[in-house]
Amino acid sequence: MTFNQSSAQVALLSDLHWDNPKCDRELLKKHLNYCLKEDIPVIVTGDFFCLMQGRGDNRRNKSDIRPEHNNAKYLDSIIETAVEWFTPYASVLKLVTYGNHETSIIKFQETDILQRFVDLFNYKNKSDLHIGGYGGWIVYILKMSSTSEVCFKHKYFHGSGGGGIVTKGAINLTRALEMYENYDIFSMGHIHENSSRNDVRECLDTTTGKYTISKRTIHNCITGTYKEEYEDGFSGWHIERGAPAKHLGGRILLLQGKDVRNKGERKIIKNVDSKLFPI
Repeated sequence: MTFNQSSAQVALLSDLHWDNPKCDRELLKKHLNYCLKEDIPVIVTGDFFCLMQGRGDNRRNKSDIRPEHNNAKYLDSIIETAVEWFTPYASVLKLVTYGNHETSIIKFQETDILQRFVDLFNYKNKSDLHIGGYGGWIVYILKMSSTSEVCFKHKYFHGSGGGGIVTKGAINLTRALEMYENYDIFSMGHIHENSSRNDVRECLDTTTGKYTISKRTIHNCITGTYKEEYEDGFSGWHIERGAPAKHLGGRILLLQGKDVRNKGERKIIKNVDSKLFPI
């Protein structure tokens, strides 16, 4: 993904569970409208859909299906209505990737709902929405001038495990530091938390035979959900397992690059962070 400027924003969303009645579509629409207004590209890393109400699914619950999907073509109706609902955001929706809810349908229903959604979405809108794996890499390039650019490497992973009620996914982020190398950003979803932190690693660089010590800042973040499961805490699977209320919404990735020259030496400085959507 290339930007012809020295700074850029990218919206990182996950766990929309768009077809679930508990999806806060009003909040989701507000955030997507903000991205549309500010021309911020949108990436959704897993669990775009919920898809749990099909025949033979042991998780199904009659109260967890929307009226427009309560028919003999359950999965087809989700695809068709989703294409219609997301069409206004065709210009900013850039990448959707698999989560465990999509891969479960491939495993048990033998159909790829995410791929079918992307194919129909692109056909209807003449758009270029891409599909990514459960984990993968995204590269952002900021072209600061005709001769200067900076590259950010983003490792994404939908997520695994249940997410500790105390650690809130912090262990998952530390685990990523041990698993991957040479990246600037790590993001995951799945556990329905919403947070970020920066870690620093010492590096030994070499340029024209000269060794220098530098520091690499790595931005790690967990993207939240749009599925409001806690509600008033009265009942439900989320309540019965002792899970707390969750912060809804995704995050906005902030990328910045600067070309610095000092005493004849040139150095590219890059900065990365993320924030919550504005109120």
